[in-house]
Amino acid sequence: MPIHQKKRKFEMGRVPTLTKLGAKKITLVRGRGGNLKHRGWRLDHGSFSWASEACTRRTRVIDTVYNATNNELVRTKTLVKGSIVYVDATPFRQWYFQRYNVELNKKKAADHKEERKMSSHFKGVLAARNKEQKLDSHLLDQFNGGKLLACIKSRPGQSGRLDGYILEGKELDFYLKKTEKKKK
Repeated sequence: MPIHQKKRKFEMGRVPTLTKLGAKKITLVRGRGGNLKHRGWRLDHGSFSWASEACTRRTRVIDTVYNATNNELVRTKTLVKGSIVYVDATPFRQWYFQRYNVELNKKKAADHKEERKMSSHFKGVLAARNKEQKLDSHLLDQFNGGKLLACIKSRPGQSGRLDGYILEGKELDFYLKKTEKKKK
């Protein structure tokens, strides 16, 4: 076998590095059958959904917090499927204010006393929405801190995208306990 073919065989078999937290860098990689993969080397934004409110927003990823497979992935800020990350709460806070006319940040709620101009029909719609509105206390604490815990559900190294969901309920309680143990 000629030397250049051995070298190529070695390069094709190499394991790529994992997706890191940082400024966006994506490359196209040819796969089997001529298909193209979008390999995400570095990502800092993603689409995260808030399931109980049926809302999806593009937001900034702040930090990796927990990974069940390996603590080294947390230390190196590596983004893989199943990682728990902090995301910026601002897009979700703005959506919540627009939908329910309720400010989720205690600091801004005290300063924000001016009323929006609303029609009587829209006031009725808001009253109906506010009857059904419920927010978990742990989630409210996270909104006050400006960061939400979220789980990554896509494979950024394969698709070049960062998608996930905001943690709520028992799952949120579980990961809050995990992060508290880690801090101590």
